[in-house]
Amino acid sequence: MNELQKYTSLIDVELGKIGLPSSPEKLYDPLRYFLQIGGKRIRPMLTLLSSELFDSSADKALPQALCIEVFHNFTLIHDDIMDEAPLRRNQQTIHEKWNRDVAILSGDVLMIKAYQLLGNIDSKLLPEAFALFNKTAIEVCEGQQMDMDFEERSDVSIDEYIEMIRLKTSVLLGCALEIGAIVAESSKEDREAIYDFGQHIGIAFQIQDDILDLYADPDKFGKQVGGDVIANKKTMLYLTALKGATKEQLEVMKQLQGEQNLVLKVDSTRRLFDQLNVRSICEERMQEHYDIAMTSFAKVNVDASKKQTLIGLAAFLMNREL
Repeated sequence: MNELQKYTSLIDVELGKIGLPSSPEKLYDPLRYFLQIGGKRIRPMLTLLSSELFDSSADKALPQALCIEVFHNFTLIHDDIMDEAPLRRNQQTIHEKWNRDVAILSGDVLMIKAYQLLGNIDSKLLPEAFALFNKTAIEVCEGQQMDMDFEERSDVSIDEYIEMIRLKTSVLLGCALEIGAIVAESSKEDREAIYDFGQHIGIAFQIQDDILDLYADPDKFGKQVGGDVIANKKTMLYLTALKGATKEQLEVMKQLQGEQNLVLKVDSTRRLFDQLNVRSICEERMQEHYDIAMTSFAKVNVDASKKQTLIGLAAFLMNREL
């Protein structure tokens, strides 16, 4: 990741220039706070790297990269509200630091800012860019609704879950890459291939995130470890456990959902999942999507030497510390 630090630094600097007024303070101060608390800037980096892959420049795709990052942060602010999450990147979430209404409205402003940034593109490319971004924005909302619907269902399948994370998480990675390809005016075939690469990396990334939620080092994770368990989320781990559990283990899982001692709840769930080999099974499914992503990327018609940076970034995403 050291060689990619220049992209992260560039994005951080440019985010500070997107034009957030000083007033009203409670509308814009939360956004300044949220945009500066960190993040690896992976999604906008994908846009810049994709543009360069197809012999364009990072600078040319910078407004669209910022659009992707601003939109992503909009979704995080609203996700945190819906999940009642206390931390994001190891810092207080906006609704905790200010309040729920401030967080909703500030998030709305970011969505509008995303469209302003997206529109800073060659006019002949605007229809394609808008069509892709609009499709992606709707799909992200669909994925979030599916995620919320799953909370009220007891019959969620693993395939349904994969589709939910495809929509909620991975389509934005595909969009980030394809927008870079649009800016660079690449072929339709290359655009489709790099979108599929991003989409399947995104699915693998989210499965990894599910694993990290329960097994990560809390000092490095930046979020509450075991948050999905505490919230009774139907994650890849939970659904895998559900599929493989005995009648007795299913009863334990049911009891744990109502456990009020949160430390006990998380620790007991982890032990039960270990008995069922859940982590290894989920890691295998994660690897399947990573392999599909690499197969799609191999179809992109550029010299193999130009692909190494994106391949390295994908490998980094799949090797985050547990």
